[in-house]
Amino acid sequence: MTDGPIAVPVREGPCAACGKPGPFCVCAAIDPVPVRTRVLILQHPQEKTEILGTATIAAAQIAGANVRAGLSWRNLAAALGREADARRWAVLYLGPAKAPEGLADAVVAVDKAGAALPDQGAALAGLEGLVLLDGTWSQAKTLWWRNPWLLKCRRIVLFPKARSRYGTLRREPRREGLSTIEAAAVALSRIEGDPTLEARIVKPFEALLRKVRAGR
Repeated sequence: MTDGPIAVPVREGPCAACGKPGPFCVCAAIDPVPVRTRVLILQHPQEKTEILGTATIAAAQIAGANVRAGLSWRNLAAALGREADARRWAVLYLGPAKAPEGLADAVVAVDKAGAALPDQGAALAGLEGLVLLDGTWSQAKTLWWRNPWLLKCRRIVLFPKARSRYGTLRREPRREGLSTIEAAAVALSRIEGDPTLEARIVKPFEALLRKVRAGR
């Protein structure tokens, strides 16, 4: 979720698999990573045309992940396409929150006021799925307010140790702003207790960035 994308020249239509124009196709770098947590990406319709967007490659790289483009769904089941209990899902929270002192983890479960829950292990245990909002910060906020059922989900906040791999390619209004695939990778690595997940999941994103930088 970032603001201010920098224009990248496009000369070919999108790849049917990864969604990127021919010169930026990253299919060769996609190797689906199995995870036990289901991932649902709600994508703002205007984000679909962004060359630097990562929802499509995130869905391809994370086994079982889904992308739904739109503005609102009546509930989680409607967005997911099957029955689901929102209380067993987490959502990346867009509200104000403070990193708790002495907590080094990049993923923190918070209450409705944005305060860290006292038992982080219990808060993150047993989650069935994770919802991410794909778009600029303003677009993500629109998705948040247009889907009140998200309030039923466990709210989690990311406090990443490093800035987004976008670097100067895309400006971020907040230091903790990450691409959708980076956010998913960080969250899943913590939720599933597997620190190797982050590097494995972001491989096609890193390939995309190399291609974009080489073609500018």
